[in-house]
Parts: sequence; structure tokens; C-alpha cells
Amino acid sequence: MQPVHVTTLVLYLALMVGIGVWFSRRKYTATADDFLFAGRSLPKPVMIGTLLATWVGSGTIIGGASFAYTYGPLASIFFMAGTPVGIVVLYFIAKRVRRSAAHTVPELLERRYGVAVRIIAALITILAYTGITAYQFTGGGYIISVITPLSPQGGAILVAVIITLLAVGGGLRSVAWSDFVSAMVIVVSLLVALPIILGRDIGGWDAYWQGMPDTHTTLSGGLPTLALLGYFLPLFLLILADQNMYQRLGAARSEDEAKQATAGFFFTSFLVTVPVALLGSAAVVLMPDIAPDTAILSLAGEGYLPVVLGGLLLGGALAFIITTGSSFLLSGAGNVVYDAVQRMMGVQLDDAGRLKVHRLAVLAIAAVAYVLGRFFPTVLELQLYSYTVYGVALAPPVLAIFFWQRATKWGAIASMSVAVVLTITWEQLGQPGDINSVLVSLPATLVTLVVVSLLTPGSRRSVEDQPLEAAEGEAR
Repeated sequence: MQPVHVTTLVLYLALMVGIGVWFSRRKYTATADDFLFAGRSLPKPVMIGTLLATWVGSGTIIGGASFAYTYGPLASIFFMAGTPVGIVVLYFIAKRVRRSAAHTVPELLERRYGVAVRIIAALITILAYTGITAYQFTGGGYIISVITPLSPQGGAILVAVIITLLAVGGGLRSVAWSDFVSAMVIVVSLLVALPIILGRDIGGWDAYWQGMPDTHTTLSGGLPTLALLGYFLPLFLLILADQNMYQRLGAARSEDEAKQATAGFFFTSFLVTVPVALLGSAAVVLMPDIAPDTAILSLAGEGYLPVVLGGLLLGGALAFIITTGSSFLLSGAGNVVYDAVQRMMGVQLDDAGRLKVHRLAVLAIAAVAYVLGRFFPTVLELQLYSYTVYGVALAPPVLAIFFWQRATKWGAIASMSVAVVLTITWEQLGQPGDINSVLVSLPATLVTLVVVSLLTPGSRRSVEDQPLEAAEGEAR
């Protein structure tokens, strides 16, 4: 345990708490829209930072680094390429997403397909986002245990409290500004660490390349092509349908700024994914016997980096996990308010009521997520492939809203049902033939959406121009 690391971590966490307290004032969260959309007034640099930090959490800092450690830099870049490729698609629909002003992705789906699709999508989203939040608690707790005497369980409690405070206090505004600060710190830390590790510690590019196992220097990392595709698709599909992305685009000050922020997100994503791929694979040269999940954390904590830089990298990694957890927590609570309480239960809430229920929902989801991660690890494993369930189930009908007007309500319902049932079944069977479930469920989902839509009557309703009240009337 390094005193400098502990001091850096404490100061960083204090800063995160301070941001949450500052934006929890009524001046910033007077209405439910302030809470969920930050008053639709986020500056463009903050938009870019919050898009980046929301997407890059423990799945990148721990999972991505683990993949790079196990399979090498080239294979890991292909694995993480789902992010920039997905962002390109988001770029072309960013203006329409901002114009739609939908509170949730299920609400967006209802405007096109009807209330039944919204209910199914809301249930999938709440389940998936609770599991993803639990994963952030667990990953953050592990980082805390590396830096401090706290156990991973004690660290998870601390991380859960901070994540919940950020989400329940100032809503998206506090989350977005903490995202912005965290994005700057982690990007600078990764870029400064890269030449130190590759140059000073390893001895240059040649020593790095020759020091890796032979499979790590190949394009595939020793993996079959189908396996690589199975790693690429879940991230690609998730970002296309990620409600966090849509809500942040909705929080932009204008349609043009939403599109510009998406372009900024595209370029800044490489400032994280490429260093993670290189540093994660460099760790196998320096520390060939560590657990893959600890690749980047070990570089920061085992003396390979200057102590202050190592502290900043560890703190930044934790901050990314915290902000990602806050985002999924806040977003999932939005589904409870707008999709479950108001739409499914028919409870009429005024603005103050929505704000109160939203905060209560944040607390409830946080409690459930902690229980999942702490006491039911086998259930958490089921939640973790909710990345695939969520992406495969929601991405096709969401993209059809913008790109294929012939898609129908019954096509959406059928495809979402096939996605959930087939993905879970395939995973429970242990991925027969080592084929990732997405390679089976995605083609089946797409075929179902197209075939059923062509066989059923459709609608050409516009999600941007149609008010929700009209959609509700038609859905009945």
C-alpha cells in the first residue's frame, strides 16, 4: 500500500462527492427534466466527456485490459472496435435522437411500435442495467482493495455509496461533470503511462513486441474468426441501443451540438481503447503470471509507474467505474419512473412527484445491485451477459426506427422475444461448440424482425414529430 496512492484516491473521491453535493442544490435540479437531462444545457466539452466516461468503465479498464493481456494488442483492438464503429452509427442519428426528446429508449420504441413493445423493452433494460451497475460495484471494490487495506467487499460498499450519491443528488448534471473531470484524468494518465511502460520499463517497441507470446503478435491472438466476431458484436450492439447514449444526446443544448459531441466521442474513444490495449498487453511482458483482470491495475500499483502517476491512473480508473455506475443507475431509475410507474401502472405524477420517485428508484436499484454482487454471484453472472441480451434485443428495433420504416409492432415483439429466450438458453447450455450466443441470437433476431414485419401491417409514424400522447392513443 502506497501512502501517495491512498492520498490520491481519497482526494479524488472527495472531489467526486463534492461535485455531487454541489449539483444536488435545488438551483440545478428543480425539475424531473433537470434530473434526467441536466436541463438540456450541457456544454459540448462536457457532453464529449460524459459520453466517453459513461461508456468506458470496468468493462474497459478491467475487462478490456484482461483481453489484451490474454490475447494481445491486435486482437484486443478488434475486440474494442465495436465502440468506434457503433459511434459512427450514432453520429448519423444524433440529431434525430435530440429532436425526439424521449426520456427513455422504451418510450422511443412505443412511439413507433406501441405500448407492448415499451413494456418488454423496459423490463429488459431495468434487468440489464441493474446487473451492469452491480458489476461496477464489484470492479470498483476490487480497485479500492488494491490501494487501501479495505477488503473487496468493503470497497464495494464505499463505491456503491459514492455511485448512489452522485446519481441521487444532482442527477445527470452531477454525473456529467464528474464524467468530464474523470475523462480528462484517465486520458492524460494513460497517455503519459504509455511511453514510460513501453520505453523505460520494457526497453522499447522491439523488446515489447518480442517479449510477448507468439500468439499475441497475430491479428487474431490465437482466436478463431467466429470467436473474435463474438467478442466484437456485444459491444457494438450495446452502444447502438444504450439508453445512456440517447439520454446524453437528449441533454445537448441543440441538435448540432449533439452531433458534434458524438464526433468528439468517436475521436476521444481511441485515446482510451488504444492505450488500454497496449498497456494490457505490455503487462504480460513485465508480469507474465498475474491474473489478467489486474493487468493495468498492477502496472499502476506494483512500482512500474511513478507513484503519483500510478495513483492518478488508479484513481482515474476507479472514477470511470464510479461514473459508469452512476450513469446506469440513473438511467435504469428513469425506466422505473417513466416506463413502469407512469406508463405501466398508470400513476399520474407531477414534476415534483417524478423527481421524488426517480430518487427513490435510484436507491432501490442500488440496493438490489449491491445484493446481486455481494450475495448472489451466480445471479450476477447471469446479469453479465445482459450486455448481449440487451444489445441483441433492443438494437435491431431501435435502429429500424431510424433506418427501416417497414418494421412493425409484431416484428419488434417477436424479435425481442427471440433475442432474450435464445441468448439465455444458449448461455445456459454452455455455449455449444464454443460459439458465442450473439452469433446465434443476432441472426435469428434480425430474420425474425424482417419476416414478421413483412407479414404484418405496419406504420410509418415518425418518432420525432409524434407526441407521446398520440402514440399512447394509437397503441391502445
